[in-house]
Amino acid sequence: MSSNNRPTRSQQREEARAKAKAMREQHKKSERRKGFIVKASIGLAVVAAAAIIASVVIGGMAGNVNSNQSATPLNVTTNNGFLVGANGEMFTSTSTPTPEPVPGATAAPATPVKIITYVDYQCPYCAYFENANMAQIKGWLDSGLATLEVRPLSFLDGRGSPNTYSSRAANAAMCVASYSPNNFLAYNKALFENQPEEGTAGPENNELFATAKNVGITNQDKIRDCINQKSFGKWITKTTDTTLETGVPEYTDTFWKDQHGTPAVFVNGQYFEGAVDNAAAFAQFVQGIAAGK
Repeated sequence: MSSNNRPTRSQQREEARAKAKAMREQHKKSERRKGFIVKASIGLAVVAAAAIIASVVIGGMAGNVNSNQSATPLNVTTNNGFLVGANGEMFTSTSTPTPEPVPGATAAPATPVKIITYVDYQCPYCAYFENANMAQIKGWLDSGLATLEVRPLSFLDGRGSPNTYSSRAANAAMCVASYSPNNFLAYNKALFENQPEEGTAGPENNELFATAKNVGITNQDKIRDCINQKSFGKWITKTTDTTLETGVPEYTDTFWKDQHGTPAVFVNGQYFEGAVDNAAAFAQFVQGIAAGK
């Protein structure tokens, strides 16, 4: 579909504002219904941060796939994301992806620019961004120009995601990130390429697992169980609620309260405000920051 048939940036912002408002209202209802206390979650985050190795939480699970959805994903960063580098490989306790030098190519910056995305796997604008930009982002990862941290959220269950596809897809992505981390980027891409229409029932768990197999995952049994048991369900809910309450640490603690929605894309802490499906505009934005402009 051409960008001429897509909503204008102004229309996107209006819908984002409406979604942000709905997100906050759902958050308040969730607190009343579940007795969730934001201060407690922040305290848990502080405890988790104490276990960080380098810039990534590489530690073990809080339990296992039979823990009644109470597990914490492996390889998660301090800010509840998954950090990917050269060759689409994830940063873990045993892996630091390093780009291969290419003779004659422009040298990568000493410090790669850091791209951060907040996404909901049922959000159509997130798919517009991902499908338009992932090929060039992958090139930047491979060259060492950039790293990518994906921070999944889930706030569309029951509205744009009637069969809880939003949270189930987020959980499935975290299952792959935990047990087959070097396939996470490919799986993230596949989820957006095959995103169901908003308001329709999305793929069931067996289809989410089939998609994971198609991108070449290892540890298939663990990932199948993790998807079927929604092992990270509680973590996803808690992280989404806390994120919407505390904002974006690299930008502002009032980001979501300021009527913003997903996708939320940042490059070295600068918020990308261009059209989400305009790859040329995003490339100019990233390359300008990389060049120090």
